[in-house]
Amino acid sequence: MKNDKWDEESCSTKSNFICYDEHNKTGQTFHIIEDKNKMTWPEAQSYCRDIHTDLISGVKQLKDFKTQYPNHAKTPVWIGLFRDCWSWSDGRNFSFRSWETDSVILIKENKTWVDALYYCRDHYRDLVSITNQDEQLWVQERAKMASTPYVWLGLRYTCTLDLWFWVTDEMVCYNNWGPGQPGDDCTTAGAMDREGTWVKKDDDNQLNFICSK
Repeated sequence: MKNDKWDEESCSTKSNFICYDEHNKTGQTFHIIEDKNKMTWPEAQSYCRDIHTDLISGVKQLKDFKTQYPNHAKTPVWIGLFRDCWSWSDGRNFSFRSWETDSVILIKENKTWVDALYYCRDHYRDLVSITNQDEQLWVQERAKMASTPYVWLGLRYTCTLDLWFWVTDEMVCYNNWGPGQPGDDCTTAGAMDREGTWVKKDDDNQLNFICSK
């Protein structure tokens, strides 16, 4: 992470990094390791796991860190994100990978993106996330039966970090965006048309949506 943006770097590069400590009652504490203690990504991960809890992981932690350290130096720091496709260092956010045990359902009610999110979390599991081609095909079969031209996905843009992310906190590794998509408007969320193409839509649109069960 540099200048509050995410970027790729070789794991063998030595860099500053951010660890976190997990506290049951008080939340999380962040520790910036820098200057003479620069390490490769695997070294930083091992250090954080030995001394603290892990490398900083997840969109929420990064937002909390930015709130607590708004004037942090803009030099590059390792965060707990690695690509295999993309996974968090502390193992979180694999909640929607097992399609043998999970399923999805189309809700033929018209709701804004936020209302759809709350509905899915109240009645099922979450708004659907798509991390590979198999999941894409499964979801687009449901989208064909929608009563609206598009259906909401669990995909959202954050201006704070300037990126698209799944509500399960997974990065958008696999994607099926249409031409000229997605853009970066602060009030947009991800939707799918009946053919399976992803598009951005203002989050106050009222659409059908797909939940994970």
